[in-house]
Amino acid sequence: MLRVYKSGRLERPLDVPPVAPGLDAATGVDSKDVHLGDYSARLYLPPAAATRDGKLPIIVYVHGGGFVAESAASPNYHRFLNLLAAACPAVGVSVEYRLAPEHPLPAAYDDCLSALEWVLSAADPWVSVHGDLGRVFLAGDSAGANICHHLAMHHPEVPVPRLRGAVLIHPWFWGSEAVGGEARDPAGRARGAGLWMYACPGTTGMDDPRMNPMAPGAPGLERLACDRVMVCAAEGDFLRWRCRAYAEAVAAVRGQAAVELLETEGEGHVFHLFKPECDKAKEMLDRMVAFVNADTA
Repeated sequence: MLRVYKSGRLERPLDVPPVAPGLDAATGVDSKDVHLGDYSARLYLPPAAATRDGKLPIIVYVHGGGFVAESAASPNYHRFLNLLAAACPAVGVSVEYRLAPEHPLPAAYDDCLSALEWVLSAADPWVSVHGDLGRVFLAGDSAGANICHHLAMHHPEVPVPRLRGAVLIHPWFWGSEAVGGEARDPAGRARGAGLWMYACPGTTGMDDPRMNPMAPGAPGLERLACDRVMVCAAEGDFLRWRCRAYAEAVAAVRGQAAVELLETEGEGHVFHLFKPECDKAKEMLDRMVAFVNADTA
């Protein structure tokens, strides 16, 4: 994801040209970018906003990329947000946060927290006119799912109801002690957190509560400021055991009914971005839609 030269020059070899916002012919979803200083947000408005009575849920989405790569405007994320906004339907807000190493962590956490506060302020007309501030969800994948956990643990003190839910897709959590079938040798443990150490030079290590929410001394998961949590894991992902452990830890303090775990067989990390037309990606999208709409069924 990141190539660092001795001169200090950086390359992101997997990055592709960004996609402009606008009307998506396949889904009918419209989108626009809103620039907010250090960060920006890409908003998505489904066609149902013009035809459905009542306001729509709001999904604040945080992209992955190891804290060092990717963008809300990348083709894969733009396509997924169009699909998600249309399927729910929901107002989508995809956060374009600052990347490490140019902006070391906690810059990404701070940007996303500011973006959530901005959404909850209903400063944008798409949010104020069409979004239901009583049905705000967080969603993200990989490093973005890690950030979503951070947001749910540090929910802004604003006069709105709790977050309705959070969807963590293949979240990047780690720790010094292995869980499940994770590598147990020191080199394997270090590999799982190497990029984290690089992106967050001020970290205390791989048991930093931001990387390991289940670490001894980490803030209790009962502080999660959302009613329900959905965790997605993939069989071919080395993070799958950590995903399961997180879901079990949340269920232990919030009750099993507050947690939904989706384990996808035969697929790898963030497969839904690269193979959106495959049956299992469609199943995951359907489960997310059901999770968002569960309280209105």
